[in-house]
Amino acid sequence: MKIRLTAAVALTALLGLTACGGDSAESDGPATLRMTIWSANEAHLKLFNEIAAEYTANKPEVAAIDFDPIPLENYTTTLTTQIAGGNPPDLAWVMENAAPDFVNSGALVPLDDTLKATEGYTFDELAPAATRLWQADGKLYAYPFSTSPFGVFVNTDLLTEAGAKAPAELISAGQWTWPNALAAATAVQAETGKAGLVVRDFDYKSWDYLSTVWTGWGARAWSEDGKTCGFNSPEMVDAMTALHKAIFVDKALPGPGTTADFFAGEAGMTIAQISRASLLADQKFDWDLVPLPAGPKGEYAVIGQGGMGVLKKGKNAELAADFLAYLTNPANSAKLAQFFPPPRTSLLTAETLAKTNPLLSPEQLQQVVIDGIADGVVKPSHTGQAELNQAVRAALDPLWQPNADVRSVLDGVCSTINPLLAK
Repeated sequence: MKIRLTAAVALTALLGLTACGGDSAESDGPATLRMTIWSANEAHLKLFNEIAAEYTANKPEVAAIDFDPIPLENYTTTLTTQIAGGNPPDLAWVMENAAPDFVNSGALVPLDDTLKATEGYTFDELAPAATRLWQADGKLYAYPFSTSPFGVFVNTDLLTEAGAKAPAELISAGQWTWPNALAAATAVQAETGKAGLVVRDFDYKSWDYLSTVWTGWGARAWSEDGKTCGFNSPEMVDAMTALHKAIFVDKALPGPGTTADFFAGEAGMTIAQISRASLLADQKFDWDLVPLPAGPKGEYAVIGQGGMGVLKKGKNAELAADFLAYLTNPANSAKLAQFFPPPRTSLLTAETLAKTNPLLSPEQLQQVVIDGIADGVVKPSHTGQAELNQAVRAALDPLWQPNADVRSVLDGVCSTINPLLAK
């Protein structure tokens, strides 16, 4: 309960910013801007720093731009605690699951006027489907710098060693389904001793990453209007029953307390986004990237989004908005596209993305990224997400036992979160 209350208090403080209003003041002398991010990837940071250096070289008002990585698991809680403690960053990445709280709280500066006034910005080419989550009352409060579908990275060497068919072969035969994917993962574990399939960043804590699995069964965490719990729906029970069996009976996925890093050659497959592809630049094993397997409801895609916002209570809000406009202009969006699929329609072609994604083929980019953006659903998000996250995580804990009663646990999840959904 202590963890839940801490997250809730932090968000309450964040929401209170609306009443306080924006009273940021530009500091005397050249400013140093700080942006919180959840990636410490060296390739990501190198590109961000290069773009920042180009900006500051022609902007004497800005001395430097510091990118401040915060671990993914605690990112939103840490960010909201900084804001509540009077130490907000100037800019911040915002996860899709926290978007409703940040967008509706008044914590972020509207970006429309700054972006539209920036020469050559071409604001009108931002895809409405990508910006929808980040808007309120017709205003854009965060730029969706990453609209990235999840795919399955495959260590084809391990699958070959295990005698399993490669996903590309199954796709060609129209047989890339969850039963066949899990069978291949089980074979990898049994024949090589390596992990079969890893849902990256899940680690039995960040439950929303399981939406990359359960969406194939037509399951949802809650209804479209956010008022009705979906965890005990027949579709979710079927999806979680299949997942539980895959973990504890078939050993297709590593169990609780066991870690395996696909990008270090420790797993046959992993569900992740294309920003992870840079980790494969120096790998010696053969690999592939394919769409998520089809579920009982057919083919599907799940999207993770990240937004860039300017904090209203930051010390340099006007300069921060100007830098955000520079960082996300067409030229820099094309550079960022090697890691983060952009919302700009002109850049969402296999040919364009291939220019900045040399590790991925045009076919992979088309199947996983472009088709995924067109057809995908975004990971779960809701107002009061921090409290919901902790409540769902705690309520799901009994599921990660070999003898768990799946239906009973999922009924318990709904009993726990129904009062929160009703707020």
